[in-house]
Amino acid sequence: MELTGIHHLTAITANAPGNKRFYTDTLGLRLVKKTVNQDDTSAYHLFYADGLARPGTDLTFFDWPAAPERRGTHSISRTGLRVAGDSLDFWAGRLADRGLSLGQIASLDGRASLDFEDPEGQRFRLTEDAPDAVTVPWEKSPVPAQHQIHGLGPITISVPELAPTELVLTQVMGLRKVRDYASPDGQGTVHVYEMGQGGPSAELHVAVQPDLPVARPGAGGVHHVAFRVPDKPAIHEWARRLSDMRVPNSGEVERYYFRSLYFREPGGNLFEIASDDPGFAVDEPLESLGETLSLPPFLEGQRAMIEARLKPLD
Repeated sequence: MELTGIHHLTAITANAPGNKRFYTDTLGLRLVKKTVNQDDTSAYHLFYADGLARPGTDLTFFDWPAAPERRGTHSISRTGLRVAGDSLDFWAGRLADRGLSLGQIASLDGRASLDFEDPEGQRFRLTEDAPDAVTVPWEKSPVPAQHQIHGLGPITISVPELAPTELVLTQVMGLRKVRDYASPDGQGTVHVYEMGQGGPSAELHVAVQPDLPVARPGAGGVHHVAFRVPDKPAIHEWARRLSDMRVPNSGEVERYYFRSLYFREPGGNLFEIASDDPGFAVDEPLESLGETLSLPPFLEGQRAMIEARLKPLD
């Protein structure tokens, strides 16, 4: 019973058409599922991933008409995206050419990295991936295969104090604390926890930043981060574990493309445990993922109403 890595990360956009353009054209990701927020069917839920839509590569967005995020602690503060170490110069040039806010290529926590923000201000870090990472490029991407984004990780959260969060990470979730480093912005220390086989695809970085204000959710901010387990039986086990340990949680939630379980860590950040199966090809062919609006069976009867309320993406 072990979490194996980052499953997906879900953020908020107030501009779904612009979001699609940026993540498919500039970042070169594949739109692998165009669906709706199952709890708010007036909003798109867009999923971007690698060529095979593998768990661990999913960057997803809720389309909500929200004001910009107010940055602060109690937040998932930076989204890591893994690339080949020799691709950072390519990305620095590509992002600069598009007028984005970005930093300098630097070594951070022993890996080459490059910070940037998307057009709505979501904070990202391109991070040198493990040399033996398995990658699946998307053949229709505008980004050359050798420079394409491999997937998610590490993910950084901000909390005002370490001890309560660390207790949940290590004693409830089974993560291992492996090291720490100084935050590059000079605001606190970052503590690194790993799961599964470790490496950048399986790390959660916890920045302890008591002097920051409390974040306010909004566009350009992150809603939640999900951690991987292989299948639905594993979700059953985690549901029992959280209940046995008296951790308040959502109970099991059927998302059709995966099964989920939600809870908040003591720093206020929303965590999800999600199954790798059955995946995004359960309702449409792998070769045409994301080309039409997909709805899980329990929403299919509302298709006409849902489609009438959605804005065009193109």
